[in-house]
Amino acid sequence: MLRGIFHICLLASFLLLPFSSAVHDSGFTGGTDAPPPWDHNVSPPPETAPSPTPTSSPSTTSPPSPGPVAAPSPINNGSVSGDMTWWCNKTPHVETCNYYFRKSSQNNINLRPPRFRSEFLRMLVKVALDQAVITHSQTVKFGPSCTNNQRKAAWSDCVNLFQNTVAQLNRTLKGLNPAASSDVKCTDFDAQTWLSTAQTNIETCRSGSEDLNVSDFVMPVISNKNLSDLIGNCLAVNGVLMKQHNHTTTANHKEYFPSWVSRHERRLLVSASLAKSSPHLVVAQDRSGHFRSIQAAINFAARRRFKSRFVIYVKKGVYRENIDVGNDNHNIMLVGDGERKTIITSGRSVQHGYTTYNSATGGFGGQRFVAKDMTFINTAGPLRGQAVAVRSSSDLSVFYRVGIHGFQDTLYIHSQRQFFRECYISGTIDFIFGNAAVVFQNCMILVRRPLHGQANIITAQGRGDPFQNTGITIHSSRIIAASDLKPVIRAYKTYLGRPWQAYSRVTIMKTYIDNSISPLGWSPWLRGSNFALNTVFYGEYKNFGPGSSTRWRVRWKGFHAITSTAVASRFTVGSLIAGGSWLPATGVPFKSGL
Repeated sequence: MLRGIFHICLLASFLLLPFSSAVHDSGFTGGTDAPPPWDHNVSPPPETAPSPTPTSSPSTTSPPSPGPVAAPSPINNGSVSGDMTWWCNKTPHVETCNYYFRKSSQNNINLRPPRFRSEFLRMLVKVALDQAVITHSQTVKFGPSCTNNQRKAAWSDCVNLFQNTVAQLNRTLKGLNPAASSDVKCTDFDAQTWLSTAQTNIETCRSGSEDLNVSDFVMPVISNKNLSDLIGNCLAVNGVLMKQHNHTTTANHKEYFPSWVSRHERRLLVSASLAKSSPHLVVAQDRSGHFRSIQAAINFAARRRFKSRFVIYVKKGVYRENIDVGNDNHNIMLVGDGERKTIITSGRSVQHGYTTYNSATGGFGGQRFVAKDMTFINTAGPLRGQAVAVRSSSDLSVFYRVGIHGFQDTLYIHSQRQFFRECYISGTIDFIFGNAAVVFQNCMILVRRPLHGQANIITAQGRGDPFQNTGITIHSSRIIAASDLKPVIRAYKTYLGRPWQAYSRVTIMKTYIDNSISPLGWSPWLRGSNFALNTVFYGEYKNFGPGSSTRWRVRWKGFHAITSTAVASRFTVGSLIAGGSWLPATGVPFKSGL
């Protein structure tokens, strides 16, 4: 209860930021065309019924099955024969596949047609990796052409994102090698996660250039879809293997720690006193620690030789800084004195010249990042547009008892597998967005008062490929109006989500939903647009509260009032984030099943 009172008070003080009733959102009167890929500048529409006449043409790729396993592929199981053309003809992007394998042959690379699908997959990943290396090199060469800060910001993001794409593909290729050691070998689900991330990075580069209106500068490198299509072929072929091996775990109601967390790490997560009494570094504003800056401690940790669990204890105080954990800085754990005591705050935004990706108060890469007992705030305010408080692309990451507050685009769950437990998250437009596989459990989701003429949208999930194993699950949580919205709750429409990409996937289960939510529940991307209404998967299962009824929900093909336990179980911790491959083990207790 005290934690709830604190977040309400924190929001109350945050809400003293000026509002202007004269500000209107042009997105409400925009055209009905489908948005360009990852265009996150578009504001949501007010409450309208979806247009009965199609005004846009979503991807014609067959929609996936309701569950998080990938859709079937035309490639059959088992050992088969055929030349490379035969194999390529079974992929979603035939011409791209044939072109690059012909190119390899012309370069005197001896390509023996594979006998098994797994062998074909490794060949596809190798071709995608080679192309990713070339694309990264081409992007780096654009550096001297950065003649202004906007170009520099977009270029810097793209260099880092393509570098990470190379790393994800390399990690996948090594993990799929039958001769790989046990610490390198990966499961099909691991591979699908890393391939999904590699593809997401490409779209994020494109999105950043659009944020800052420098698409003409960055687009020459990313304008062709070859790399994205190559990764799409990898996802499709691996999707068959993943479905064939079925990585879902038996649902149950026990609480676990994910298995990749050691016994000592579990004790650190459960016991605040233990984490504070035996950290590797202490950050304190009163000079009683090793550093006064959180980023200085993170940079010190990045230089360590062995990337085992590294605990940084951040003492109480308001830290006005942007922090970033790099992609090679694994196993970082930040522990504060509590959400009301340890607060990290900054005010970057797109209108201040940052990309959405780089506007984050806290940005987290690497593997197995953990944050506990602290709050992140983006103070840019509602007039500044996209302004991220937390961005995470850390695989197997955990946020436990963390506050995350902003307005538009508060929480960027960018990619990989993530878990949020007992967190407070607030915002207005698309304030939980991205393309991770993520579960929110026992969380409080607070909908704030938007600007005049705007509507609230909670989720904007960015699954752009039907074979990506990504999606958002909100489980056993509460969705309610924040203190600033409650007095004017009838003046603004609030929706559970809208489709950022064609295969957007969000499931809300066993969650309390208050009367702030529109009876329609879900919003099209733009008013009157039919973009992705048939290819999304928006599911609701056994929710309760005055806004939970599905009687008047949208009548899209992509909306599902789930009644089957078997279907709902596909979106649990055990299934959506592959609990079978890393349970018991995230450092926080959670339910594997429903």
